[in-house]
Parts: sequence; structure tokens; C-alpha cells
Amino acid sequence: MIITGESSGELYGSFLAAALKERNPGIRLCGVGGERMRAAGVELFAGIAGVFGIVEAVGAYRRVRETFRRVCAALRSFQPQVLVLIDYPDFNMRVAKEAKREGIRVLYYVSPQVWAWRKKRVRVLRDLVDRMAVLFPFEERLYTEAGVPCAFVGHPVMDEIEERIRAAGYATGDIGTQEIRKAFRKGQGMDPERPVVVLMPGSRPHETGKLLPVMAGVAAEIGKRFPGCQVAVPVAPNLDRAAESAMRDGLEKVGHPALFFTTDTVGTLLAADAAVIASGTSTLQAALLGVPLVVVYKLSPLTYFIGKLLVQVRHISLVNILLDKSAAGDSGLRIRELLQGDADEGHVMEELGRIIGNVSFREEMLTQLEKVRRLFLGKKASLRTAEMVEELAGR
Repeated sequence: MIITGESSGELYGSFLAAALKERNPGIRLCGVGGERMRAAGVELFAGIAGVFGIVEAVGAYRRVRETFRRVCAALRSFQPQVLVLIDYPDFNMRVAKEAKREGIRVLYYVSPQVWAWRKKRVRVLRDLVDRMAVLFPFEERLYTEAGVPCAFVGHPVMDEIEERIRAAGYATGDIGTQEIRKAFRKGQGMDPERPVVVLMPGSRPHETGKLLPVMAGVAAEIGKRFPGCQVAVPVAPNLDRAAESAMRDGLEKVGHPALFFTTDTVGTLLAADAAVIASGTSTLQAALLGVPLVVVYKLSPLTYFIGKLLVQVRHISLVNILLDKSAAGDSGLRIRELLQGDADEGHVMEELGRIIGNVSFREEMLTQLEKVRRLFLGKKASLRTAEMVEELAGR
């Protein structure tokens, strides 16, 4: 059984399901996820919740409670050999307790961000899970020192990138080259000779609602300041139709002459010269693809205030956190993070101007992004995690 609660975790669940199916043709998989997991062969008994933040979660409480009830019932009826919990800690740690009562072995895939806040959860996890599969090298050290059986498996986003690059006839060393950008621009229906800026306002409705005005303003400013530039907007596959429609309408009203909506995030980022991205997994995706970026995010004032009191990291973006904790030969340059009131078109365009117009700044940022990519090359996260599932199942 595979349980995930939001878009990026659901993507990892679909990759894991595909790896398990390939290695074990008779395996039966069920769980909580979205269309990508269903397409990978998982029998879904509930959909993902996709909420983030204290205030944002209140409106989804009933739906989350009903999903938890369904998960508990499925644990008893399905009796999986292994339960895989992907991220979504406040929900999944409660599920782990139920699984332990049923004698079901638990693999936690994608660590809760215990290195940022609520560090005592490490001890709780030690009692709840049989194994941890973590995505970042510094997490393996943290859990191993606490006595939790753990392995750094790499990142499934890098698996997807390496597979996509190979399928297109390129090597990972070609990432970020003008040749590959032109090829993927053409593949996305764009002019291969004109630069591309990607805008990604998030995968959750509350994210797109708060960031859409910013992104629309940025699209308008790009049209004025960089008139030859194309703007591309990948639409998250689990974004509900109302939020997607609002996003398309809001951006189309700007009247940018070369605005493209796509459903292929990796292909669109491979075509990009720069990006403006809501904080989350997509920022790491851009970094691994060699795309200089600006990070933006907005929360409700109450959620942000409480978060400032609780979270104990200097940065919010995964790229900067990895540079802080794991990158060798760090130059000190960090991706700019624009939060709350600072997340406006003026500040974004200021940073885009440096990325596009300042060659030395751009080159240093690309060098930093390459250091992050080296951490994950060749790890094959989905395959390694599938092997851990098989080990827990006694195969």
C-alpha cells in the first residue's frame, strides 16, 4: 500500500509503483494518490488532499478525516505486506501507528522535514517505521545517528530527468546547453531561436490563487523589458479544473504575444533560460535541469507568522538548503527567495534582469546548480526504494 498526500509525493509514488510492477509482475498495489499513481497500476481508494499550512488545512479537514478513515479500513481489509508512506507527515505518522497495531511493516519514503522543525519526530519515527528512504544526503546522517535504519536513495526527480534526457538522445552532461534548449523549445511548439522564461505558480489551488497576480505581472513586464522572450507555464497535473481555468484566464489577460501553456514540466524546463517558481519540489527540478531561477511564495499571514517562530532553517528552497548542508566547494551564492510582500513583480524582475543580463552572475549560479546536481547523479531512487520494499516483504 502506498499513501501520499500531495502532488510531488504522488509523482514519487507513481515512479515507485512502476518500478515495483516492472520487477514484480504479479504484485498488487493500492493506496491514496492521483491520476499518475492510477496510471502506474495503483488501485486508489482515496485521492490526494493537496493542502499546506495551518489556515489552508482547516477547509480540508473533513476530507482529510474521511481519507484517514478509509486508509485504516483498507489496512485491515487489504493487509499489505509493506506500507509505503510518502512525505505528508502529520497524516502519515498517524497511519504508521495504525499499521504497527496491525503488524504491517512500514517504509517511510521522503523524510518529514525534521531538520527544519519538530526535531523530536525523529524519535517518534524510530518507534513507528522499519526503514527510512530519504532523498537528501544530510538526512541519512541525521537518522542513522538517531538509530533509525535509513538509506539515502537519491531523488526520483533526477531519475525522471535522466530517463528523459536519454530518451531524447542526449547525456546528462548536455543539460543546460543551447543545443538541448533549442531542441526542447521546438518539441514544445516554441520558437527554438528565442529565449524562454518559465513561470510556475504552484500545484495547490491556494498557491496559484496567491501567486497568480504576481506571475501575471511578471509576464506583462517580460513582454515590455524582454520583447523577444517567450513565456511558458507548465500546468501541474493534479491542479483542479477551477484553479487551472483561473490561472489560464489570469495569464492570458496580460496579452503576452508568446505565452505557452504546457503539461510537460521537465520538457518545458529543459527549454528554459530562466524560471520563476513557487517554493517546492519544482525549484529542485529546475536546479537539476540547470535553469537559473527565482523562488517566490506566499502564505496566509497567520501561517507565515507561526512558521517563522517554528522553522529553524535559513532558507526555504531545497536548492539553498542543499547548498548550505551538502554541496562541496560552495561559493556562497544562493537562489533569491522572495516571500510574502517581497514576492511582487518588481523584485522578481530585478532578479530576472540579473539572471538574463549579467553573464558572470548567471555563470556562477549555473556552477552552483551543477554542484547540487552532482549529489543525485546515477542514484536511481525509485529502483533502490523498490528494492527496500522487497527486502521488507521478505523477497
